[in-house]
Amino acid sequence: MLKKIPNILTIGRIIIVPFFVLAFYLPGFYGDLTALILFIIASFTDFLDGMLARMFGVESKLGELLDPIADKIIVATALILLVMDGTIRNYEVIAAIIILTREILISGLREFLAKGKIKLPVSNLAKLKTVLQMVSIAILLSGDTGNKIINFQDYNAQTIGIILLWLSAALTLFTAYDYMRKGIDHAMSEDSKD
Repeated sequence: MLKKIPNILTIGRIIIVPFFVLAFYLPGFYGDLTALILFIIASFTDFLDGMLARMFGVESKLGELLDPIADKIIVATALILLVMDGTIRNYEVIAAIIILTREILISGLREFLAKGKIKLPVSNLAKLKTVLQMVSIAILLSGDTGNKIINFQDYNAQTIGIILLWLSAALTLFTAYDYMRKGIDHAMSEDSKD
């Protein structure tokens, strides 16, 4: 049973997505709170499934396949919904585009490197980027409810969420560059063998 728990958590994260979308459109305090709680649960399972898989030595190919997909689905869904409702707007959309583009880029890179049986380990900086990204999205999802809780004079929840989103976008660029450099080095070394 222990072997299955990480994969169940990962699959659960994918199953949460449609409920998260529905909750996002619920009006008022309970809508904000429900969407926020579902996103926090999904984010926490991202941390928990990998930790449990390593702790119990039950890392699996299914988990390896589904975990990054589940992460990207919940983040992409949240960012798109926040752009659609105007929480992320104007030039702030660039930060969301950077984050989404990096996710697509790294997915393609991982697929390319997998053909050569080369793994692309997640760096500590990339982990920090993920934490900042999840926190920023969670704060932005809190909506008016978050503004009542977080209100430091000029900095309401949305302002803090946007600042953190830009920070995660900057880290996204930095970590993407590092991964791309490794991928390009590998591709060039493969080309030189021909």
